[in-house]
Amino acid sequence: MAWSERVVTREGVRLACRDSGGPGQPVVLLHGLAGHSGEWVRTARRLSPRYRVVALDQRGHGASERHPLDVSRNAYVADVIAVLDQLGLRRPVLIGQSLGGHTAMLTAAAHPGRIHALALIEAGPGGPNPDTPSEIRAWLDSWPTPFPSYEAAVGFFGGGAVGEGWASGLQQRGGGWWPRFDREVMVRSLEETARHSSWSEWGQVTCPALLVLARSSIISSRDIDEMLRQRPDTVAVSIPRTGHDLHLEEPETLHATLSGFLDELS
Repeated sequence: MAWSERVVTREGVRLACRDSGGPGQPVVLLHGLAGHSGEWVRTARRLSPRYRVVALDQRGHGASERHPLDVSRNAYVADVIAVLDQLGLRRPVLIGQSLGGHTAMLTAAAHPGRIHALALIEAGPGGPNPDTPSEIRAWLDSWPTPFPSYEAAVGFFGGGAVGEGWASGLQQRGGGWWPRFDREVMVRSLEETARHSSWSEWGQVTCPALLVLARSSIISSRDIDEMLRQRPDTVAVSIPRTGHDLHLEEPETLHATLSGFLDELS
């Protein structure tokens, strides 16, 4: 699959996208916090024969604007709408993992006529947790940056497909491998979700929705039950032998799950 590099600009903020092209149903892929669009390579490769797949480096991440002043949830949502408008993506399916899933959910809630369907991968409405920013800061501080080599980074992130997925988001510079984001931008990006839940927005989603959960999910069973109670038509799937980064661990299983969901929309 050949990606086309595209750039969308909204209010002076540069947003980098990878676009598979093609005339099929648009599918927009949204990565999680501290991630990057390249995480979706395996998923995009499997979807691209039938769909036009666009993967976005969200603001503050990857090749997009590194130091945006606004990292509110509304800014992330407005970025998605700008990508739809400027790339001509009519009624796409939004697929997001973790914070990207949260962005996808908020977009579907705020713009119900614009979104065809929603797939949340290890994502949900969440709830207030004042410790989240400090926990994320400590996690990022644990990264031994710069990594001395790509291989060292892969090992640090757990090896295998997960380690490669995270390491592929690094940038080689000055003899080391560095994150392509600013730590404080990442922390600020989570401050709003640490203060507020988004249950009302989940209730406002009107399009078909798929919830994909890891066997060792970060979404509590109580939250899962409540999501399904509020929207009983939601399709929920748990993928065995997976953790939070299930899109990297089991891309084939994820593709089969997404394909089944997308087929039902046709």
